Amino acid sequence: MPRQQKEVRDLQEGNYVMMEETPCKITAYSTAKPGKHGSAKARIEGRGVFDERKRSLSQPVDQKVWVPIIDRKQGQVVSVEGNDAQIMDLETYETFTMRIPEDESLSPDDEIEYLEYEGQRKILE
Repeated sequence: MPRQQKEVRDLQEGNYVMMEETPCKITAYSTAKPGKHGSAKARIEGRGVFDERKRSLSQPVDQKVWVPIIDRKQGQVVSVEGNDAQIMDLETYETFTMRIPEDESLSPDDEIEYLEYEGQRKILE
């Protein structure tokens, strides 16, 4: 699994973090210190990169969490059939089929950016 560990205090909005074994993009990050002798805690809210589900996480700021290493790649649309598009990776020339986002319209020869993590792929809008 391509991922690394980071302390919670090093995370920011827009970073990726693993929540419930799913890569998520951080949408909100806040910290609070409960009292004189307590350690600061961070509350992180995120949205699944591939499933769009909301998740939250509350951890001490010195706790280590897993951060996924998500690849951003370039591809070219080869063909479109209904809601699926056949994409060719512009580096490896690998071809594969991806679901087209609902608000996106693609046509052959369009160049796209997509995210890839452990065999999961998503077209960026």
